[in-house]
Amino acid sequence: MNALTDPAGSPALLDIIDLKWLLAGDGHRVHVERVLNDPEYARRCLLLALGSTNEAAQRAARRLAERLGLPLDQPSS
Repeated sequence: MNALTDPAGSPALLDIIDLKWLLAGDGHRVHVERVLNDPEYARRCLLLALGSTNEAAQRAARRLAERLGLPLDQPSS
């Protein structure tokens, strides 16, 4: 199984749910189970949050990316 986990071995479920609701405020749907099981989908969701004007979503994406060990290409500005 390719489930994403934090370094301690437990799923980063609360962080994913936080990101889900922050992105919902921008009109985007996030499927929690898919984030847990599909690293590329998770990465796309994180990049979407980084592109948001919502600073809380940006912070949540950075925190979750670090926790899951997913590299993110920062958008150039």
